[in-house]
Amino acid sequence: MANSWHILVVEDEPDGQMVVSRLLKNFNITTDAVGTGEDALAALQSRAYTAAIVDLALPGMDGLEVVQTIKENPDTAALPCIAMTAYHTSKVKEQALEAGFDAYFSKPLDDTAFIREIERIVSN
Repeated sequence: MANSWHILVVEDEPDGQMVVSRLLKNFNITTDAVGTGEDALAALQSRAYTAAIVDLALPGMDGLEVVQTIKENPDTAALPCIAMTAYHTSKVKEQALEAGFDAYFSKPLDDTAFIREIERIVSN
């Protein structure tokens, strides 16, 4: 269950990495945090993760490109991916879900809804 989960947090802002990582740690979920899409793809090659939480506004390769690359790779295609962004609009949400994200959250995160949705996605 949650205490055996290992989630990759892809967020370019150190404060954002810390907030998400601490929130997950409160639920006994281990995390690794990286700051770019390129680093996320490298991390996914080096270990198996339970899920990935990806900020949409990343430098270089953005979150939409990251999830598309994850979903196109047979080794990572089944990985649950959760989008998060500070730039929320219904169009951004639609684009994220169409790109392959399993869930979408706007910042600031609603802690309870966020954790429930991660549990729902990972448990499926």
